[in-house]
Amino acid sequence: MSKQSIVPFGPQHPVLPEPIHIDLVLEDEKVVEAIPSVGFVHRGLEELAEKRDFNDYLYVVERTCGICSFGHGLGYVEALEAVMSQEVPDRAKYLRTFWFEMSRIHSHLLWLGLLADAFGFDALFMQAWRMREKVLDMFEESTGGRVIFSVNTIGGVRKDMDSAMIKSFVDIFDGMEKELKRMTDVFLNDYTVQTRLKGVGILTKEDAHRLSAAGAMARASGIEIDMRKTGYEAYGNIEFDIITSNDCDGYARCAVRIGELFQSINIIRQVAQLIPDGPIAAPKVKGMPNGEAFVRIEQPRGEALYYAKANGTKFLERFRIRTPTFTNIQSLIHILPGSDMADVPMQILTIDPCISCTER
Repeated sequence: MSKQSIVPFGPQHPVLPEPIHIDLVLEDEKVVEAIPSVGFVHRGLEELAEKRDFNDYLYVVERTCGICSFGHGLGYVEALEAVMSQEVPDRAKYLRTFWFEMSRIHSHLLWLGLLADAFGFDALFMQAWRMREKVLDMFEESTGGRVIFSVNTIGGVRKDMDSAMIKSFVDIFDGMEKELKRMTDVFLNDYTVQTRLKGVGILTKEDAHRLSAAGAMARASGIEIDMRKTGYEAYGNIEFDIITSNDCDGYARCAVRIGELFQSINIIRQVAQLIPDGPIAAPKVKGMPNGEAFVRIEQPRGEALYYAKANGTKFLERFRIRTPTFTNIQSLIHILPGSDMADVPMQILTIDPCISCTER
C-alpha cells in the first residue's frame, strides 16, 4: 500500500508568479487530494469602501489587480451608475468597450507568456510579452497609464481618442493578428504541449455547471456563457462568437483563450467602425448615492460580480466583488486529483489564476 504524504505547493513557486497555496496529498507521484488556502496577500480593499469617498474609491478598486484593473474600474462605475440612475453617453460606452478588449488581449498575452515559460519555451515567452508591450504602449498613449488607467468615471470616461489614434491602434492590431496566428499555431501544434495538456485536468460540462466555473474554464467544458452577450456598454451592437470547446481538458482551456485573442481584435475593429461622435461623459453627478445595485461583466478570466450598497452619504455601506478566480478555484481543486505532481503547475496555469483579484 502506498504511503500518503502532504507537499505544500506555493505561495512561492518557480513556475507560478501567483501566490497561490495548495496542500497536495500525494500517493507516490499521484495527487489524491488538493486543499487550497487563500489569504496570503489579503489587503482589505473592500473594507476601504466604508472609509473612502465613493468618487475616490474608484482609484482603490482599480488597484485590486494590475492586470484586471480596467475591468474592476468599469464594474465599479457601472454599479454606481445603476445606483444613481446615471446615463452614459454612447461614445463613452464604445470607448470603454475598446479599452476593455485591449485589456483582455494584454491579459491573455501575459497568460500565454507565462504558460510558455512553464513549458521552458523562453523564446515564445519573450515573443508573447513583446506583443503585450505593444498593447501597454497603446494604453499609455490613450489613457496615460500602463497598469492603472483611471480613465473610467461615473457617467462616462475621462479621456477621448480621436479618429487618427483609433485608426493607428487598429492598424497595430491588424499586424499583431498575423504574427499571433503564426505564434499560436506553433504553440498549439507542439508535441510537448499536446502531450502535457491533452486529456489532463478533465472538467466535464456537468462538473463545470456544478462548480460554477467561469470564463474560459466554463467555455472549454462546452458551456456557452459570456457576460458580454448581455449587451452592457457597446457589446449589444457588436457581433462576436462565444469561443467554446467540448474537450474539457487543459489543452481546450488554452485553445479557447487563444481563440478569444482573435475575437477581441475583431471586436476592436467593429468598435472603431461604429463609434459615434458626441460627449464622453454626462454632466457631473450631483448628490450622494442611495440604494444598491448588482452588475455582472466579463473580465478576461471570466464573469465578475460587483455589488454596491449606498446609504445617502459619501461613503458606501458595502462594496463586494466576486472574481472569476475565486469561483474557479473550486474547479481547480476538482481537476487536480489523479494528476501527476509534475502536472500541477501546468493545470493551475490553465485556469489563468489571479490571486490578487481573489484576495482583496
